[in-house]
Order: sequence, then structure tokens, then C-alpha cells
Amino acid sequence: MKALLSSQLSAVLEGSPHWMTALANASAVPYEGVELLNWAGFYLLEGEDLILGPFQGKAACIRIPKGKGVCGAAVERNESVLVPDVHSFPGHIACDSASRSELVIPLRTSSGRVFGVLDMDSPYPARFTAADRSAMEECARVIEKALEELNIPF
Repeated sequence: MKALLSSQLSAVLEGSPHWMTALANASAVPYEGVELLNWAGFYLLEGEDLILGPFQGKAACIRIPKGKGVCGAAVERNESVLVPDVHSFPGHIACDSASRSELVIPLRTSSGRVFGVLDMDSPYPARFTAADRSAMEECARVIEKALEELNIPF
């Protein structure tokens, strides 16, 4: 999965004229290529809040405070967060009541500053594995590189 997703992301991001179009297509790659997802997309850091970015799936929460929920925890910790059962995660924010597990990967600038997250949800408990986390972390590096080339505004 790792090599395939990374190469697909590289292909859809190549020549992208704008960070928004890059993230829109980048959200489609895992949504279509990773089995058993009900949401895949981005939240971008604006001040102390994560703001909803391009995504695939049902309508989602538009603002998540830093440190809240799985996405906010990933930003605050500056590390990926894999949650087998979102109902057991303290402070989980239920944007879609069907979601049961979640994987969130921080996105960083070349200087290491977190500017957002890649978020994936599944309606199945324990859907995500350590291998999934590793694969999506590699995908995040591909996305970060593409966004750096587009002079991301965040």
C-alpha cells in the first residue's frame, strides 16, 4: 500500500497550480485507495484552531481547537495518532457518528512546524494498523513536499 499510495499522490500533485487543488486531489487518493474509509481529508492550522480543508466524505466539523479531539491531539503532540476505538479516546469529537476508528498524521513545513493534519476515519473499529500509519506518514511527506513547492500560505 505504501509505495502505491505515495506514487499516486506524487502523480496527482505534480503540476498542481494551487495548494487548494493539491489538497483536494490528495484527499481523494486515500479515500479511493484505502479500504473501509468513510472520511479522508485535511484540517489546516489557523491560529489555535484547525480549520476544515479539502476532504472526501460526509460534511465535517469546521473548526477544531488545538489539543481537542484526535486531530487537535496530533497537532499538540506533533505526532501521528492512531485510535482503534474513537469512543475510548478522551475528548473525541464525533463529526460523523458512524466513525469508529481514526488515523491522524501531522503535516509539517520543512522547518518542522505543524501546519495541519491528514485525517482518515473508518466505520470499523481497529481499522488502522501500524503499517497504515507508516504508509500514511510517507504520504504526508509527499504532500508536504508538494505544498512547499507551492509556497503554502499557512
